[in-house]
Amino acid sequence: MNIALMSHDKKKELMVQFCAAYKSVLAKHNVLATSATGRLVADATGLPVTLFLSRAQGGAQQLGARIAYNEIDMVLFFTDPNSTMDPWQDQTLVEILHLCDAHNVPCATNLATAEMLILGLDRGDLDWRTISRNGQGFL
Repeated sequence: MNIALMSHDKKKELMVQFCAAYKSVLAKHNVLATSATGRLVADATGLPVTLFLSRAQGGAQQLGARIAYNEIDMVLFFTDPNSTMDPWQDQTLVEILHLCDAHNVPCATNLATAEMLILGLDRGDLDWRTISRNGQGFL
């Protein structure tokens, strides 16, 4: 499975801690991330991480294109709810959430949901993504 990581600046350390805690699960999958988040995760965990551009340089658009082409199976985008910016004014967040909804890609924007997705992934609850991605449908 292809797992994409993004995080707002104030949530990057939380993303690193999350990936360190679930390193054994993530190691069984392909991890992709925007530049700064991906480098921090790779340095802290030793996991191989495929890097997109930084968010400001188009990394979110690269991720969005992969979602649209059904090449991403899960998105973990740790957002900062305490940011001075209204989350619905964050165009990157809105676009990624829209694409995940449009293409049935599980997406977490906080630690609690990310843990549920990772634990489900480890149990095999998301194996339907592989079937769907391979064009075999659900029946």
